[in-house]
Amino acid sequence: MKAVYFFVAIMLMFSGACTIDAVEDNTDGEELTEDVNDNSDEEENNDDQDDGSNEDEENNEDENDDSNDDIDDDNASYVGNVFIAGHEVTKESVLRRIPVEYIDKARNSFRVAYQHTSHGTHVTRGVFGLPDYKSGDDVTFGVSLDTPVSGKLTIYDYAMQDYAPAGEKSVDLSEDEESFLQTTRNFLDDPQNADVNVIMWSWCDISNHDVEGTYLPGMKQLIEEYGVGGSKIGTGEGQREVPVHFIFMTGHAIENNNIGEGRPKNQADLINEFCRENNQFCLDYYSIDTHDMEGNYWEDANDNGYSPKYGKNFYVEWQENHTLGVDYWLNRKEPGGIELTGSHNTQHITANRKAMAFWWILARLAGWDGELE
Repeated sequence: MKAVYFFVAIMLMFSGACTIDAVEDNTDGEELTEDVNDNSDEEENNDDQDDGSNEDEENNEDENDDSNDDIDDDNASYVGNVFIAGHEVTKESVLRRIPVEYIDKARNSFRVAYQHTSHGTHVTRGVFGLPDYKSGDDVTFGVSLDTPVSGKLTIYDYAMQDYAPAGEKSVDLSEDEESFLQTTRNFLDDPQNADVNVIMWSWCDISNHDVEGTYLPGMKQLIEEYGVGGSKIGTGEGQREVPVHFIFMTGHAIENNNIGEGRPKNQADLINEFCRENNQFCLDYYSIDTHDMEGNYWEDANDNGYSPKYGKNFYVEWQENHTLGVDYWLNRKEPGGIELTGSHNTQHITANRKAMAFWWILARLAGWDGELE
């Protein structure tokens, strides 16, 4: 048995880096033993990945960032007051109280183009598994991969990487970090993508990237060009008729390395503050990675729910004490496909929560004010 555990630990350690088609450690996260989970947590966090995000409760003291000029378009007029999808909204008790009319509108109206590497699978695999969770979810949260299907949300996965400028690599926000701006333009300017109305990019390693100088100004520029009332929206030559919503994201947590200049939490604070000031929506990876299901904050946590201060994996512990099909669902590689946890995860809860954050944002984009029924 020692040899088996050693082999698993080595495989998990080498799977840590962000990749487009990540090597998967397991396809049955709920069956892994506590020992294997703990080993994988410790080994997995040796990779140089990070996520920057903040929680509303932790960042109330943060003031406006000087670089965050107001975005002058109708996207700044979304109803409601909450724009950050962090740990507070990623609960089934919240998901089930979103007015169904807004879920229906989002599912039938949005065509999402999503670009990411391995950590980005936390969203998609959670979203792809949700329709198989409980009775009616196949309709309410129906989703189609790469091909529009009536009555289902369409996600074009890994959609934009082939539109990178010559000599550049645009697989996520961390690689060639300035490239996402022109890559997105190239994608949206292609008439084949005229139906796309939601854009989302995820981070791999957010550490020491220029969030203030590159990411936030780049997203602001895209919103001003392609958002509602944007300069590239219209019926003239070189314009597209369909305006686009842009979803911001923070980066994932890194064990014992989340705090400090350029680190995941601090980067997340910058992104979330910008979104609050400009009424833009952010899927807050960092918040979800560092808060357990009771809302406790573990600043030393990694991207899999392991916290040295907690002494074990709080998501694995929660999953082992709850019931599949009642309290959580199996994540999937594609709609109706094989069971597969999010990359770098040994449990299903992380991706479940990020899928709930995604649907929360889509409902808000569809006009919901954030007030629960």
